[in-house]
Amino acid sequence: MQYVVRLNAFLRPYRLQAFLALMLLAALVSLDLAIPRLIQRIIDQGINRHDEAVVIKTGLLMLGISLVSMCIAVGNNNLSVMVGEGIARDLREALFLKIQTFSFGNLDQVKTGQLMVRLSSDTAAVQRLVQMSLRIGTRAPLLMAGSLILMVNTSPSLALRLAPLLAVTLAIVVFFTFKMEPLFLLVQQKFDTLNTVLQENAAGARLVRAFVRGANEGGRFDAANKDFTVQSTRVAQFLATMTPMLTICVNIGMVIVIWAGGMDSARGGVTVGQIVAFTNYLLTTMTPLLMMGRLANVWAGGMASSGRICAVLDTVPEVGDCPDGQAAGAVGPGRIVFEHVGFYYNSRQEEPVLADIDLVVEPGEMVAILGATGAGKSTLVNLVPRFYDVTSGRILLDGVDIRQLRQETLLAGIAVVPQETVLFSGSVTDNIRYGAPEASQERVIAAARSACAHEFILGLSHGYDTRIEERGVNLSGGQRQRIAIARALLTRPRILILDDSTSSVDAETEGRIHEALAAQAGNQTRLMVAQRISTVLKADRIVVIDRGRIVALGRHRDLLQESPIYQEIYDSQLGVCAGLSEDRMDLQEGAGDERIS
Repeated sequence: MQYVVRLNAFLRPYRLQAFLALMLLAALVSLDLAIPRLIQRIIDQGINRHDEAVVIKTGLLMLGISLVSMCIAVGNNNLSVMVGEGIARDLREALFLKIQTFSFGNLDQVKTGQLMVRLSSDTAAVQRLVQMSLRIGTRAPLLMAGSLILMVNTSPSLALRLAPLLAVTLAIVVFFTFKMEPLFLLVQQKFDTLNTVLQENAAGARLVRAFVRGANEGGRFDAANKDFTVQSTRVAQFLATMTPMLTICVNIGMVIVIWAGGMDSARGGVTVGQIVAFTNYLLTTMTPLLMMGRLANVWAGGMASSGRICAVLDTVPEVGDCPDGQAAGAVGPGRIVFEHVGFYYNSRQEEPVLADIDLVVEPGEMVAILGATGAGKSTLVNLVPRFYDVTSGRILLDGVDIRQLRQETLLAGIAVVPQETVLFSGSVTDNIRYGAPEASQERVIAAARSACAHEFILGLSHGYDTRIEERGVNLSGGQRQRIAIARALLTRPRILILDDSTSSVDAETEGRIHEALAAQAGNQTRLMVAQRISTVLKADRIVVIDRGRIVALGRHRDLLQESPIYQEIYDSQLGVCAGLSEDRMDLQEGAGDERIS
């Protein structure tokens, strides 16, 4: 319940509509409660006294009340829908914007499928909760309260006899409502798992087919689907027992009224009209309990989903701005200094991903980072734009600790081409302009030329207006990478980070890309992660990382003489032995340069 209260902030913009809906509901309840009294009047004053005029007038009044009630109900429904849909829209927007603030560490801890359920299923559950609260959910207790008052007013003795039964009925509803909330929470968690499996298979359908793993993935989905079905069935079965129990209570109440009321009527204590009115009030009291029983799943589901939504909204990004963060500093020359930098992805790791990294990258310098898979190369460059925060030590940008800079300021001077290329649905131009929407078409073409993408783009069906499908599936891996590089270059960053961003292009194209980058770089500082040694031969300096530590640093020529690890990598990729003479090494270095030019 506390989470529902906390989400009241999303109700504030719709206070007027919600208030009007409740006022209309109160008027509707008042009219509904008037009907049994009018029935009593028809029986006692019209039928028993053979007064046709009373029957006609009262019948017409009941008809008029019914028409007015219909109009009020329509107005209440319309307002309730407006409020519910508005809150659902605002919740989806708030969740989406909150997710945009998540750091990489936050995103590592939550699955995409879970976030999708929060934005869809959980939001819909809260929407249903709001709408039902403004309609049936509020109408039921109002009807109950009004009916109880009028039951006592009609026949105190009958009301007293029914009091224990009404208390038992209310206790049943309360028990089921609170018991179902944790059950619905489990249902939503099972749905999370099901949605995650579905999302992974939709994204990786080609891989599944390529490895003929359809049966295995079908088994994963079947297991998740069965878990979800079993839990949903348990909830439905548990809920199904409530309605028969409440129905028994209603029938017992009717028997008590007819039996006790008939005895009182025979003694002249109550009139037939009073018994009929009392019976109607009893039904009006018990029917809302039945309605609330059926709506208990909406309440329980809404409360469970409210907690899950609040969990996302309350998540604190692992990387945040310092309260007195500087707004300037990232537009300097681009000097990067790593001072005793260490990093763990989480506190449970026994070995650090990076340990005691000391490195200075001068403005305008191109530094290549080389090492085995899992050595920590990508982690190192991800620390510069603060995708993660260092665990120990610090990183300085132009003499300022990057944690003292506002993230907007820091990222304004940095462009990253990640290891995994991400393209969005839209035209080629839209994707290249993603980081600079105001850029002219001339700048777009210039960036594409620098990324060696211009020629293949012109060969597409509609050139720069060609539509890129979801995740760029209608382009090759190398084409996607070149568009991603063009997207980064268009922003004219002071610092360019290339995280193995040419792994899908051939050696000749890779060489042309690096030549183009070198020609337009100017004073741009570049950090380049690479797997292929041919990619790094022309770097100003090469950093060799092994198990999270810098084990060698220098130019290609020097490392080939001094670093056994670099010699091993070079020999394994280009076939050059470590113990070459100075002259032979010069020839091999020249050959290596030709490979990338």
